[in-house]
Amino acid sequence: MSMAVAGMIAGLALGFAGYFGGFGAFVLVAALGAIGFVVGRFAEGDLDFRDFFRTRDDRRDRRG
Repeated sequence: MSMAVAGMIAGLALGFAGYFGGFGAFVLVAALGAIGFVVGRFAEGDLDFRDFFRTRDDRRDRRG
């Protein structure tokens, strides 16, 4: 699935949640979508848990 199609589906889901459930449902769907995105990136191996806990000095040292 292309990123454009995934974005369209996410937009449709947020639109339906906002229309039928109000702002609270919109925020809930957006937050759960963001969490699902991060979990999916972890599952694919694109993100590493250690990336969130590196200090600034560690990041600077890795760049060279």
